[in-house]
Amino acid sequence: MPTVRVQADTLDDENRRFAQMPLRQPVFLNSVPKSGSHLLRNILRMFVPVEQQYGRDFIQWANLPQHRAAFDPTRPMLSWGHLFLADASAIETAPARRILLYRDPYDWVIARARFFISEQFAGNMDHLKSGALTADELLTMMIFGLPAKAPSLRDIYEMNAAAWLGARVHVVTYEDMVRHVGALDTPDADAFFGALLDACGIERPGDWRERIRVGSDRKQSGTARENLTGIGIELPDTLGPRHRALVDYQAPGLRALLGYD
Repeated sequence: MPTVRVQADTLDDENRRFAQMPLRQPVFLNSVPKSGSHLLRNILRMFVPVEQQYGRDFIQWANLPQHRAAFDPTRPMLSWGHLFLADASAIETAPARRILLYRDPYDWVIARARFFISEQFAGNMDHLKSGALTADELLTMMIFGLPAKAPSLRDIYEMNAAAWLGARVHVVTYEDMVRHVGALDTPDADAFFGALLDACGIERPGDWRERIRVGSDRKQSGTARENLTGIGIELPDTLGPRHRALVDYQAPGLRALLGYD
């Protein structure tokens, strides 16, 4: 199994600076991997008692049976993961308020590539860090996947995002979240975070902006772009026309469905 090596954050200590109200219903933060999962999780951790944060693991299909307790309505917890939609996942998470997070597939390709070749990621794809690949080749592999090693963009987005749009979820996009984190004093940010907290069943406290500032501190996220190390391939900041066309070929209609086109 791949492993992720990140430095522990100090957000549990930061959490205790604020008065916390008990969570009344389980909340599950479900996301497409490399879509700002840590940012969303860390923000909402500032609104939930540490004792009600289910921090054992990122919940996924393979380990779902070991983490059913995260969705127990008699012991509400805030949990997070990358869980695709299927019969068991829909049933097990039914007691929870579900938040669905994703990002523009064009930008996701670059974020995935950067993470796979960083020192923070270790698994059966370490050969990608050898320096033998060009940036274009690596980005292409992020779109089409690697046989028996990494699923394609379409496979990930189909089951981790698109399918959940037909279920009971509150959608958050990475782009909206980042924009509003950077402009907390605006009416749009007020509406965005008010809707997010309401979807989680969390009453918004008067100091909500300060909590978000603390939780969104990028130094607290081991997988934030600037905290990834050992990247030996220079990747573009934005996906070029050829690879955008490859994304559209590999997953036609996806960006329109997600609201990006």
